Amino acid sequence: MTILMDQAAVPAAVATPRRYLWGPTADFLLLGGGSLLAFPVLLLLSADKVAAPLAGVVWMLINILNHPHFAHSYQIFYRGFGAKALSGTHAPALRGRYIFAGIVVPLVLAAYLGAALMSADSRLLGFGGNLMAFFVGWHYVKQGYGMLMVDAALKKSFFSAIQKKVFLVNAYGVWVFSWLNANHQVKATHLWGLDYYALPVPAPVLMIAGLAAALTTAATLVVMGRAWKSLPWNGAVAYGVSLYTWLVFMRINPLWLLVIPAFHSLQYLAVVWRYQGSVERAKSPKWKGGFALFVASGLALGFVGFWGLPNLMDAVLPYDHAVFGTTACLFAVWIFINIHHFFLDNVMWRRENPDTRTHLFS
Repeated sequence: MTILMDQAAVPAAVATPRRYLWGPTADFLLLGGGSLLAFPVLLLLSADKVAAPLAGVVWMLINILNHPHFAHSYQIFYRGFGAKALSGTHAPALRGRYIFAGIVVPLVLAAYLGAALMSADSRLLGFGGNLMAFFVGWHYVKQGYGMLMVDAALKKSFFSAIQKKVFLVNAYGVWVFSWLNANHQVKATHLWGLDYYALPVPAPVLMIAGLAAALTTAATLVVMGRAWKSLPWNGAVAYGVSLYTWLVFMRINPLWLLVIPAFHSLQYLAVVWRYQGSVERAKSPKWKGGFALFVASGLALGFVGFWGLPNLMDAVLPYDHAVFGTTACLFAVWIFINIHHFFLDNVMWRRENPDTRTHLFS
């Protein structure tokens, strides 16, 4: 999620009252601070003793938080899609983005994954898993950057164009390094019984990427240090944990790797539920029923998208089970949703999107 709002030069001293998505403490916990509290606790626990029960808890959180956060992006993106993509209510460039993300991307993804299944090419399907990791990391850092911009806009503590560029370049530098590092360290890993493959990364390339990430991190610390008096701290925490705690150091502990998606989803839901609450209030003073329906629909859609539909496809589609086993469609659909989610968010949460302007900051 990247939310870039116009940040005209408004003096920080005039930034009163301070506004929040949900409140000062809630924003800290939801946007990433909660993971900072959980991180040291998980490091102290014995992975051998608590991995199984923690995995059970995370499994429930996946269905309650993670899958609905994907589903909500579909609910928002495709609501009124015809008007957004084809009518004159949105600018031509934004309409083009809606068409590309809403029609072109899913067709290309479906064609790629379908071709891998029908040709019984496990390696081609496996590289789809690496492509998912590529976009998931990109999504994490863009969402972290977006949270910083959202909190800055709420606090009216605006950054200059140069400062924002430093934050964004650092986010991309950290993302590229983390993806290359994962490819360098992990040659192949597994999801639903299938391998997804890494790419060979020469050590000099990884060193250059690491140096770039370190230098841009240092520049970011300098910028934040100079602006510390007016810094939107909850957004800064969200930015920091998204880039470093959830991405660069995600493999520092197997327990930590388990819970990161739940914290990422909480961060996303904090914004989406604020947005949807505003949408429902604009419709009716009795908005809570509509909001509850939105949340319940997300739970149901998440279950169908991640479990119901792929399991049905695995039961009826005639792919080569000798090559893929019995969960290839589950593997492919999870890849599809994770990648497509990045493109949907890249359209919905832009500064030029009038829906975002109207509802997120109202």
